[in-house]
Amino acid sequence: MLSRQFVREHPEEVRRALETKGVDVDLDRVLEIDEQWRELKAEGDGLRHERNEVSSRIGELKAEGEEEAAQAAIEQSQSLKAELEELEFRADELEAELRRALLELPNVPHEDAPVGDDESDNVEVDRWGFEDRRSLPDPVVPHYDLGEELDVLDFERGSKVTGGGFYFAKGEGARLEHALVQFMLDLHREEHGYTDVFPPIPVNSASMRGTGQFPKFVEDAYRIGGDNDEPYDDDDLWLLPTAEVPVTNMYRDEILLDDDLPIKHQAYTPNFRREAGEHGTETRGIVRVHQFNKVELVNFVRPEESYERLEGLLEEATDVLEALELPYRVLEMCTGDMGFTQAKKYDVEVWAPADEMDDGPEAGGRWLEVSSVSNFEAFQARRAGIQYRPERHESAEYLHTLNGSGVAIPRVVVAIMEYYQNDDGTVDVPEALRPYMGGAERIEGSDPVGESALGAGERE
Repeated sequence: MLSRQFVREHPEEVRRALETKGVDVDLDRVLEIDEQWRELKAEGDGLRHERNEVSSRIGELKAEGEEEAAQAAIEQSQSLKAELEELEFRADELEAELRRALLELPNVPHEDAPVGDDESDNVEVDRWGFEDRRSLPDPVVPHYDLGEELDVLDFERGSKVTGGGFYFAKGEGARLEHALVQFMLDLHREEHGYTDVFPPIPVNSASMRGTGQFPKFVEDAYRIGGDNDEPYDDDDLWLLPTAEVPVTNMYRDEILLDDDLPIKHQAYTPNFRREAGEHGTETRGIVRVHQFNKVELVNFVRPEESYERLEGLLEEATDVLEALELPYRVLEMCTGDMGFTQAKKYDVEVWAPADEMDDGPEAGGRWLEVSSVSNFEAFQARRAGIQYRPERHESAEYLHTLNGSGVAIPRVVVAIMEYYQNDDGTVDVPEALRPYMGGAERIEGSDPVGESALGAGERE
């Protein structure tokens, strides 16, 4: 979150952030609470000083035999104590209200971030592999139809077992997801210097607040054993929406040393999101599902190094797609589309050629986001209490956090099944993945099982 000092001293910058990010918060009320709190703190300091002076006179008066005056001083001290306790109680209430209000304020966008209202104002800054794309069948079969034909994706049984938005990956489909996970982990570890962590899947409410998912995005989370509309506290558990949450909160309320930085962690996890704001969209296939696999890259760095690291993190995410030889583009996100917590953000989008929405390049298809690469500056670190000490004798400071998907897997599966599709309905395995697929060069599928796979005549 933003520091109260920053909000107090730079209200117009905060007001612009609210406006350009489309966040509705009464900033004047926040500033009013802060002013009242500071007035109470100042009044409390004055009462505390007065009480200390009165208390110091009591012993002197008793020593001088002034019992009546000493008793009056005792009564005055007790009265001041009661007044001070009442004032501190009111200050604590305002402090809690102020902290809740600060949690509602978005991060201030970097001065270089494009100003805009929505995705139409994002700026394309790079495109790779599209001009030299491979020749494709005509037409390209969408991944959801091809996945069922090859029996590598099963949507009906996923819905039966859990509900809409869940699916089974089967046979070569499951092997492809596993191969992508291990390929990405190896690439980021061996080429980019990441340390692997395998975090807990449930996270508590404090962790969700620390990275900025709460309180704003509670409706998208899967709560364990409760209704999202009910009050929640730090004892509640949630299925993680992204490994960003547990990995960032590894160091919550800790002070790291300068020698520890930079820290680069990567984590594979399944991720769970209700996508509450997306009803009625992406109902076919695995472009938008409620459980998906992802490799997440999380960085903890010195503040002066964070924007150089942001560019490096972007390269690490795009290295995955280049190794898989999948066309992609990079968008710099405008203020209205970058999100609540980010100061600067890039989206990496892979090309899926078969989608019938036709909102992509001139050849048809469309771009699918597979990674968001973000610099949060000190926003998450302040929420989560993550600091570092530049020198052992110096005061601790908030470090900067960054993260990016390296990358989200279902949409890469979509791109592979469509971009590497052959005329005979098989799918070539990208060369970089073949060692992880037991040397297999092609996904050929298998025959489905059960009476539902038979034709009407065969069932009779």
